[in-house]
Amino acid sequence: MSNQPIICVENVSFAYQVNQDQQIPVLQNVSLEVYPGEYLAIIGHNGSGKSTLSKHLNGILTPLEGNVLVNGINTRDKGRIHEVRSRVGMVFQNPDNQIVATIVEDDVAFGLENIGVFAEEMKDRIDFALDAVGMSAFRHRPPHHLSGGQKQRIAIAGILAMKPQCLVLDEATSMLDSYGRQDILAVVRKLHREGMTIVTVTHHMSEVAEADRVVVMEAGKVVLQGTPREVFAHQEKLKELHLDVPDASRIAALVHSEYPAFNPNLIHNEEVVAEVTRVQIREVEASGS
Repeated sequence: MSNQPIICVENVSFAYQVNQDQQIPVLQNVSLEVYPGEYLAIIGHNGSGKSTLSKHLNGILTPLEGNVLVNGINTRDKGRIHEVRSRVGMVFQNPDNQIVATIVEDDVAFGLENIGVFAEEMKDRIDFALDAVGMSAFRHRPPHHLSGGQKQRIAIAGILAMKPQCLVLDEATSMLDSYGRQDILAVVRKLHREGMTIVTVTHHMSEVAEADRVVVMEAGKVVLQGTPREVFAHQEKLKELHLDVPDASRIAALVHSEYPAFNPNLIHNEEVVAEVTRVQIREVEASGS
């Protein structure tokens, strides 16, 4: 990963205006950097400010105080907001809210038309985006005939056609069934392997376990961050914040409490299987000696 961040969130505070006299504070002095090629997960229970923070990353919302810089461009600069959004694309919870056309390839073309991409380049970009999400065979289908996971892949394709550096997913799998969720995660893994920066806001801890770094939010502040393994080691703290841990972490901690030789710091299912095998081999060797 490069030493120069794509996104700099600098001492950002934000409040939603209820009426002329009343505001609801949501973010409080948040600072964060997102680096090229990084896979960053942002977690927190409802009302923690995680989705509001994600909407600051490409200028959908602008700070009440502080600044957000995307490749050095301040999101407050409305004259350059198209540049910001061409660099940082966003996918939301409900794909139906992002689909605007009656044919898949027309939907992917929509954003390109808005920024005046020439027809020949547009065709290449649509081909690239549909191929990237595995939806080329569906290009002439009506989107409303697709499954939730397929619609979300089309929504992602519409963003990829803009060739952003960073993809922000705001609870993008929360409305999908387990098959649709796995569908989207496979696309996200592929994009990340190919070098795209990923920021995901999610409450699925199995998704969080795949990230490079995790940011935990509570009451509009960043309260914990680190690698998934470092963050999930704080099980009691996460419980206080009404947050879960992956099943693998819970199982490993329970087994460790009964059998101290079992490694408690596991976050993936396959690690638990491997640790059970290791412990069994160790016991066999010990009994034979």
